[in-house]
Amino acid sequence: MPIVESTYRPPMIFRNYHVSTVYSAMIRRAPVAQERERMELQDGDFLDLDWSFSEENSGKVLIVIHGLEGSAKRPYVTGLAKYFTQRGWDVAAVNLRGCSGEINRHFRSYHAGATNDLQEVVEHILKKNRYATMAFNGFSLGGNLMLKYLGEEREIPKQLKAAVMVSVPCDLHGSLKQLQKRENFVYAQRFKIKLQNHLLLRAKNFPDQLSKEEIKACDSLLDIDDLYTSRAHDFENALDYYHKNSSRRFLQHIKLPTLLINAKNDGFLSPECYPFEIARESDHLYLETPEYGGHVGFMQNKPETYNEERAYQFINCRL
Repeated sequence: MPIVESTYRPPMIFRNYHVSTVYSAMIRRAPVAQERERMELQDGDFLDLDWSFSEENSGKVLIVIHGLEGSAKRPYVTGLAKYFTQRGWDVAAVNLRGCSGEINRHFRSYHAGATNDLQEVVEHILKKNRYATMAFNGFSLGGNLMLKYLGEEREIPKQLKAAVMVSVPCDLHGSLKQLQKRENFVYAQRFKIKLQNHLLLRAKNFPDQLSKEEIKACDSLLDIDDLYTSRAHDFENALDYYHKNSSRRFLQHIKLPTLLINAKNDGFLSPECYPFEIARESDHLYLETPEYGGHVGFMQNKPETYNEERAYQFINCRL
């Protein structure tokens, strides 16, 4: 315990891993009103928060973080924001450094374990708005970041009541090796190209630290993490970065009710990303592994996704 039996039963077409993954990322539309707030960070950089507000003044806020090379505009974020605002929650969707459409000021950007930035977001929101109730919802890389935050040695604010994480690569190196498999070639190439384009923009601002030639020479995500992610964020190399920031290392220390939803047919996740033994021994980490869902998929025959409904249900039951 707590291993959770899933009730997700998708339409037949969405039992296919690729269809579920691609549809939710590329085709689904889930518009919601958002207001942008620029948040200044202690080190002189900035984050952009995209707020969606409920018509109620319930004193509840959900903090959401997107996945690798995503943003607060992605449909899995806006769909979640729409679902929660309709039920009385304000939603603060975080754009990690450099992900809001504007390059950030520093050479460093974001990574899967940048929990100091999340700590600043939490403190900023509680200080400015004085919410009585807070919850987390993270997707993929953002979920790994939030799980690491919850499992680190830190004081969790009393307002933070529960958390839900979706499609999380709890073991970063294992997920990298999974993405390198033939069936994931298109996804790996798409991530690589997006990251290279991001770095080419960054190289214009920091030509002494990053060159166009180095970036174009990268053939894989591992190369990019060796060239930039590890070096910009003070890790020895990509493997050191993966080891130190994989949330699996922190799961046993989580003391907040936390639901992890990782579909069994998620082609981005390695076996190590399904922490059954840790969940069985934990009083706080709930693990749900539906047969289907792909990577951040979970589509249904209705506007909201299964994970949106499930997140609201799990969090609401713990208030």
